[in-house]
Amino acid sequence: MSSSVSRRSNLKIASGAVVCEESILKGDITIGSGTVVHPKASILAEAGPIIIGEGNIIEEMATIANRLPPDAPESTMIPVQIVGNYNVFEVDCICEAHKVGDNNILESKAYISRDVELTNGCVIGSACSLTEMETISENTVVYGSRCQRREMSDKPFPQVGQLDYLIRVLPSYHHLWKPNMKSMKIDPSN
Repeated sequence: MSSSVSRRSNLKIASGAVVCEESILKGDITIGSGTVVHPKASILAEAGPIIIGEGNIIEEMATIANRLPPDAPESTMIPVQIVGNYNVFEVDCICEAHKVGDNNILESKAYISRDVELTNGCVIGSACSLTEMETISENTVVYGSRCQRREMSDKPFPQVGQLDYLIRVLPSYHHLWKPNMKSMKIDPSN
């Protein structure tokens, strides 16, 4: 139990967040109100802090990680990783981007590296992998085996129905981390 407590000593959970105890949480992590972290989801703040905004859904086996590049010296400065509001991280996706805006969807098995900045309203399709340095324009859909792109005419709808359902149901079936701070506002434009 002591190793579990010590590795989570920098865990800040806003009231209204639903964070399952079975999730894997390491490092300096802040989780905003209304965010749902499923069992077996991983949030790994290995190289620097991670701040996650309000109303996000982080599904099973999804990983949000702030890591040092493999070839970086130990003294490398790693920025704070900021995830905005109302994003969905589907099963087995990996997000290492240091800046994620609002209302994005990373579908199952999608991967975005630390060199990618995700703006707002984007959908990264199943098994799409983005590793080159770039900023993804608002309302972009990345899809297919060659990661083709197109712009959506409408912004994706926030997953409010799914979020409300998960907030209501998960506490009945899983042990949860207790909130330890009042709610907060995240501004991903910082």
